[in-house]
Amino acid sequence: MNLLTSTRTGLAVAIALTWSVAAARAADPGETSKLVLSDDGTEVINVRAGLAWSRCVEGMRWTGKTCAGEPKLLDHAQAIAAASSRSKAEDLHWRVPRVTELQRLVDKTARSPGLDPALFPAAPQDWHWAGTANVRTAQVNQYNYGNIAQGRTSENANHMAFLHGWAVNMSTTEARGDTSKRSKLPVRLVRRIESP
Repeated sequence: MNLLTSTRTGLAVAIALTWSVAAARAADPGETSKLVLSDDGTEVINVRAGLAWSRCVEGMRWTGKTCAGEPKLLDHAQAIAAASSRSKAEDLHWRVPRVTELQRLVDKTARSPGLDPALFPAAPQDWHWAGTANVRTAQVNQYNYGNIAQGRTSENANHMAFLHGWAVNMSTTEARGDTSKRSKLPVRLVRRIESP
């Protein structure tokens, strides 16, 4: 096989793989395309994951056309309390979402990555609280400059984890586990839905 034939064969294989990937994406275009509106329009449903998202962040309300009002900026404890209060008021189990759940809401294929404005109108695109708990904080790299600068050691890591929570940037999907729980951030609540 000469070089020209080898290059043509490789190119044909690459084109075939590209088409098959594109076909697979068309058949399963991603997490954000699995989102549908509830009958009353107040929730965004992810049928595959079995989750119902509040269409508006806490502090805003659905008007039938958009989310109106100002987002409440809550510290971590207030975000948990808001979920509990809403659960009692609506007799549904609302909670602060996990990091990965929030990240899956972001449409990374859009020209400006973020939440789909048709599903989540007037949504803040910055950091939001997540309910993920810190895991495995016992070992801290003592040679990491960030740990040295912050005075973080294996002995105080558990205490630091208690003072920090997880947040997700709704434009970039970046997640941070070192957000002070005193920080004031928006929260978008989620609940599990029962399968029909």
